[in-house]
This record gives sequence, C-alpha cells and structure tokens, in this order.
Amino acid sequence: MVKHQPLQVYERQLCLSCITGIYGCRWKRYQRSHDDTTKWELLWSVILLFTFSLLLIWSYFWWEADNDYNEFNWFLYNRSGEWTDGTVPILATTAAGFTYIAFLMVLALCHVALGQQLNLHWLHKIGVTAALLTTVIGIISVTQTWEQEWDVIPISFQATGPFLHVGALAAATALSWIVAGQVARAEKTIFQVVVVLLYLSVLLGLYVLPLYLTSPCIMDPSTLKPRPEVFGHQGAPMLAPENTLWSFQRALHMNVSGLEADVAISVDGVPFLMHDLTLRRTTDVGKVFPDREKDKASQFNWTDLQQLNAGQWFLKDDPFWTVNTMTLRERNLTAKQSVCSLEQLLSLASYHNSTVVFRLRRPPPEHPCYATWINDTLQAVQKSGVPQSLVMWTPDDERAQVTRSAPGFIQTSLEKHSPEHLHRLGISRLLLRYNQASAREIAEYSRNNISLTVYTVNEPWLYSVLWCSGVSAVSSEAPHILKKVPYPVWLMSPNEYCLMWVSADLLSFAVVIGIFILQNYHVIRYRMSGMRSYNPEQIMLSAAVRTSSRDVNVMKEKLIFSEVRNGGSAEELYEEHGFDSYSGQSIRQ
Repeated sequence: MVKHQPLQVYERQLCLSCITGIYGCRWKRYQRSHDDTTKWELLWSVILLFTFSLLLIWSYFWWEADNDYNEFNWFLYNRSGEWTDGTVPILATTAAGFTYIAFLMVLALCHVALGQQLNLHWLHKIGVTAALLTTVIGIISVTQTWEQEWDVIPISFQATGPFLHVGALAAATALSWIVAGQVARAEKTIFQVVVVLLYLSVLLGLYVLPLYLTSPCIMDPSTLKPRPEVFGHQGAPMLAPENTLWSFQRALHMNVSGLEADVAISVDGVPFLMHDLTLRRTTDVGKVFPDREKDKASQFNWTDLQQLNAGQWFLKDDPFWTVNTMTLRERNLTAKQSVCSLEQLLSLASYHNSTVVFRLRRPPPEHPCYATWINDTLQAVQKSGVPQSLVMWTPDDERAQVTRSAPGFIQTSLEKHSPEHLHRLGISRLLLRYNQASAREIAEYSRNNISLTVYTVNEPWLYSVLWCSGVSAVSSEAPHILKKVPYPVWLMSPNEYCLMWVSADLLSFAVVIGIFILQNYHVIRYRMSGMRSYNPEQIMLSAAVRTSSRDVNVMKEKLIFSEVRNGGSAEELYEEHGFDSYSGQSIRQ
C-alpha cells in the first residue's frame, strides 16, 4: 500500500509570479531566488536606470517642444523636399519606449521591495539596448539639426519647475519604503550606512532645490505688466494657408494687434509674401509651371505668381490637423487663395489699423532688383497708403536712408544688441526668437524703453512665462489659442511659493521618518521573537542558484512537485540524493 504525504502546502502567489515572470521569465516557484543579485545583473539594472532617465528627458523635451512642431517639420522639408508631419512617428515611438522602460523599472523596484533576485530576461535586455541606442541617436540628430530647441527645457522649467519639484519629492518619499526595508533587513553595517547616506543626500538635495529654482511667475501679482500684444505670424496659419489674405483676415478676427509676414521680391520688382525659397510647398507651381517647379520664388514675375493657387495645398496636406474643423464656406475660401503681395497686406492692415512687421529677404546677386530691393519695398509701402506708424521696418541695409524717407516707421532690429547700441541706431523695437532673451535681459530692455516682440509663441504656458517676464508683444501661429489666455496660467507670490515648498518638505520628512521607524520596528519585533526566518519558497532554492549540479535541480523538482512514497520522510528523500536537509548543502564529495 502506497501512502501519500504532501511535502508542503503552498499558497498561490499570483502577483509575485507575474512580477518575476514578466521581468525575468521566472514563472515557477523553484526558479525564484532571494540570493544577492549578480554583478552582471546589477550592471543591467544600472543600464535600465540610465535608459529610463534618458528617455524621461527625451519625452519631456518633445512634450514641451509642442510649441515648435511646425518649425521642426519645416526643417525636415528643407532636407527632404517633401512635407510630412515628422513629429508623429517620433512621439509614437517615444511614448511606446518610455512606457516599456518605465514598466520594467517598476518591476525592478518590486523585485527589490520583495527581496527577489534581479534577473532581467534576455529579450528585455535587447529591448532596453534598442531603446537606449534609439534615444541616443535621436538626441544626437536633434543636436545637429535643431540645436536651438534644447533651450526649451530650461525655459519650460520656469513654468513647470515648482510642480516637477513636488512630483520628484513625492516619488523620493515613496521610495523610502523600499530603502528603509533594505536597510532594516541588511546584515552589513557598511551597506546600511552607504544606502542611508545616498538616500538622504538625494532627499536633502530635493529639499533645498527650490532655493535654485527661478520663475518670473513667482512674483507679486500687483506688479504684473499688461497682457502682451499678439501678432499673427503669417496670419493664422493653423486655420488658413500661411501668408495669404484669408490667413491674415482670420488672424484679425482673433483680435490680434499686428501681423507678421515674410517678403520676397519678384523679377519685376513686386514685393510678395512667401516664406520658403521656392514655391513647391505652398503653391501648385508644379502643375502650372512644371519645368520651373524647383526655381526660386524670386525668379518669377508678378504675372506668373498671380496664376498660382496658394490654398489647395493646405486642404491636401492639413499641416496642423485643423481642416476637419473648417466649414464648407471656409474650405471654399481656402481653395481660392492666391499669392498675396505686400501692398495687399498693408492695405488690409491699414483698414483695420493693425501694425505690420515683415522680414524682407534680399534677392540673389543675379536678380534684377538686387541693388534696388530696399527702394522697391519702400515704394510698395508708400503706395499702399498705410500710416507709417503702423510699419515695423526690419532690414538693416540703408536704414539711415529709410529713416529719412519715412521717419514715422518703427525701426526694428532682428539682431540682439545692447540698449545703448540700439538707441544710437535709432531702433526702438526688437524682434527675437523666444529663446534669445532671458528674463533679466527682457527687464533691461524694458527699463531702457526698448519694446521686445518674441516669436513664435503658440502655447499658453510659454505665453504666460513671457507675460510675467515683461515682454510687450509675441508673434504667434495660434492667435485663436492665445486669445483664450486672459491671465497667466499660474501666478504665485514669493510667500505663497515658500509656504508651498516648505510644507511639502516637512510633510515628506515626517513620512520618511515614520516609514523608517515602522520598518525597523517590524524587523526588531521579528528578531526579538526568537523565530528563525523561514520562507517556504527558499527550500533548497538558494542552493540551486549556487550549485549547477543536475542532481540538485532534480531534487528541487521532487521537493516541490513530488510526494513521499512508501511512507518515506522528506529527510530520506534528501539523503537519497546526497543532500543535507538542514544545511541545504550537498554532502557528496
């Protein structure tokens, strides 16, 4: 007669099995171990942490670069010659990669919290390596082609810094549970001291970080300057084809204070609006003049330019994903747009009493108007009948002559100079990219009566930061969005901010101290009970990790899944295979 006696009754641990199974493909109980993680796996843990940190920065960069997606797509167009929204695949792969790596990080922390040995599966190692290499290549590519955009990170910290600090503090406080558990269970004093010092150093750094965070939005609300004026950059290019009359009319409907345009000069001396060097992207030149598709825009005469359609490309390419929001009437108006002349724009601005600023591009040396480009433009301005006080003149060439001919123009510079130098040149206004002037420089220009207009500002957070900094105007591709920002997104007095971060620090410190006391209390109480630590999962498992013997592996299977036959005891089964049931070591020599 055979007597069956179960060796051990185990509780199902589905959550633990999922954690170790997904991370290291250790789904079975005997595959898990509480032994120390090997140096090789520790190295992979460091690589995983580094990849997570790099992807976090990369994701944050693209999140905040939303203000300049159109600029990025234009850079891609200049390189490839085809207009595509290059941000879509980048955002998709970044989101997927960050989600995957963040999930692995959570699983790794769960391993540490549960005392499980880290053993990242080789498929995950390939995935981590791919994510790391892809991110590094992306960072290098952006640095080479779009280096100025990295400035968006420190600028965005002026809007997000105080809140990111609170989030980082919450994360560090939550990690104290894992740190305290490791310290309480550790047997080596040196390990305990090193871990505690490292953790406290990070925590202390977060506590004092607000002393080094600066934001123009941390100010006395009573000193907030008036709302910056909004200029329509190329009109309202998110709602209508850029640099067309319909685009500028849409911008004026958004109550903009001014209009900004890009101006080129035709072969017969007519200034017209065009941003690109060629006509391929924003007109149907390939259909009307197929042999001249790649010719520069300034090589066409005004009669030829008037034959081109400048609106159908917008309906086809939908560069800002807004075509589906347009009414039938708006689509019909868009489809009928043609190339707009500078004189037409100025007449529209004059009718609405709106300021106009334009960037005048000098034609190439072989162009008939290479020497007369300033006079040709000046004549077009005067012919339009626009009041001189509404024109912001930007070209530096022959500025003195222009000042004599049109003393009422608002002399504007596209280059950053000291206030003293600008005053000597008779310049009263600056037009700069938003990353070219710091809050200190903005304040200095304001004190010296230099009005600063910055471009291109599309996001409410950036508009709010520049508002608090004191800029007088911004140029935007999204006046319909900024129209909905009547007040900065957030504004705090220094005392309110001080109260916020000191309260967060004190709360964090109290929670960390409480967690350390609680963890140590449990460990001390357990040790004082006189009971030896016992974990059913550790039956012979540690020996299996240290010993590669096939007999030991067979023994583990029998201990977990077999039964003792013929009334035999578990000790006999151990000894049958040459194993000491108490020490967990092989007794074979």
